Amino acid sequence: MNEFYELLSLFTVSFLAATILPAQSEMVLAGLQLAGKSSSSTLVIVATFGNVLGAIVNWFLGRYLIRFQDRRWFPIKRKMFDKATKFYQKWGVWTLLMAWMPFIGDPLTLVAGAFRTNIWLFLLLVTIGKASRYIVIVMVV
Repeated sequence: MNEFYELLSLFTVSFLAATILPAQSEMVLAGLQLAGKSSSSTLVIVATFGNVLGAIVNWFLGRYLIRFQDRRWFPIKRKMFDKATKFYQKWGVWTLLMAWMPFIGDPLTLVAGAFRTNIWLFLLLVTIGKASRYIVIVMVV
């Protein structure tokens, strides 16, 4: 597979991993790092960009579609949304530094949208958290 398609795959998996779909961007990133075809910084940038873009989708879902949260198709179930809401209310916008975490990260980004968190502050904190995770993975592999 050529480098473009490898990076496109990393971007896609990273984007999906930030939504409610089960995707393992860390595994793809580690595999591409081990393959050594792309620089570490390129891999981190592509993975971060895809993952942050997915988080922005969640922010917009929270901002504009939260009124549909009791519908079956809504991506975050009520119980998880309530848990994330309590966590967000207790710790504030700083919780967005943990948006990379499994299970709680996606609901946190949705709650941030529902609470109308400033999009620029959202982007800053989410990007710091997600990029840091990918940097650590690249350094460890």
